[in-house]
Amino acid sequence: CKILRCNSEYVAATLNLRGSNRNAAYCNALRSYSHCTRKTARTCRGDLAYHSAVHGIEDLMIQNNCSKEGPTSPPRPRPPAPNHQGFESLDICNYEKSFLYKHGQPPSYQHCAAFGDPHIRTFHDDFHTCRVEGSWPLLDNDYLFVQATSSPVAKGSNATVTSKLTIIFKNMKECIDQKVYQAEIDNLPAAFEDGSVNGGERPGGSSLVIRERSPGQHVEIQAEYIGTTIAVRQAGRQLSFSIRAAEEVARAFTEEQDLQLCVGGCPRSQRISRSECCRSRMATEMARALCKELLPVEDVYFQSCVFDVVTSGDANFTMAAHGALEDARVFLPNAEKLHIFQ
Repeated sequence: CKILRCNSEYVAATLNLRGSNRNAAYCNALRSYSHCTRKTARTCRGDLAYHSAVHGIEDLMIQNNCSKEGPTSPPRPRPPAPNHQGFESLDICNYEKSFLYKHGQPPSYQHCAAFGDPHIRTFHDDFHTCRVEGSWPLLDNDYLFVQATSSPVAKGSNATVTSKLTIIFKNMKECIDQKVYQAEIDNLPAAFEDGSVNGGERPGGSSLVIRERSPGQHVEIQAEYIGTTIAVRQAGRQLSFSIRAAEEVARAFTEEQDLQLCVGGCPRSQRISRSECCRSRMATEMARALCKELLPVEDVYFQSCVFDVVTSGDANFTMAAHGALEDARVFLPNAEKLHIFQ
């Protein structure tokens, strides 16, 4: 029963009636109202609102001397239906525009990073230092798979560093072909495995692009179709990974995909206390002085830097923590969450 639609059309037609022809326009609106109720008569027979509308119209027509026959109000113009076809062909491979179109507001973003020993900053701003030797998934969702392979920083050491990163951008409709990016120490390519630098031949191929920010040291991959940007860096003898991902994308996984370091952090059995490193006062003081030059705020990035320099003996690890902090500065949606203190 669509009597409520008849009611709202009548109210809209009589809302702003003024001037000398007010009465004629009012009669037109009543005739339209009556016509609308007749069209719903079959489905509204048992509806109380329908019967009161019908009686109300009759009374009002008598009171205003309206004849039953005559002109009616012009139909209220309906808002244009969204041009889905036009929108999709134009913007389906631009996540931000698409999200804004569907939800009327911009998307929320989350940030995750893995750098140094490795240290993991999760999407939920938890911070762990991990042992995680071997291959572990940083991300495993409907759009992305990212795996980090860690090796001991030195023979017999408990500390490990990321020596290899594999990033898979999964096939997505008309936007991109599946693309694989692989980086290893001293091999940070500015192209996907197949030699391409974008998402391929599909209409939205340019919504996935790879750029070299600093040869052999910093590559950035922009996946506009999923509202995601990834930075891969090499500092010294280790790789680091940072991501800014749309929240909807970061959460697009099933219960089976439960092991993701960016989501849950390191498993408890794999966590290392950063205070374990620093029993040698002299080594610690030297590391603190080195780290302080690039990281004046004594937050977790600074603490991680000290830990890495002491355990590895490699001053280049200051660059790893500094690079991760710079990525966070660019990627974090909330600047107040930049520094984490533990």
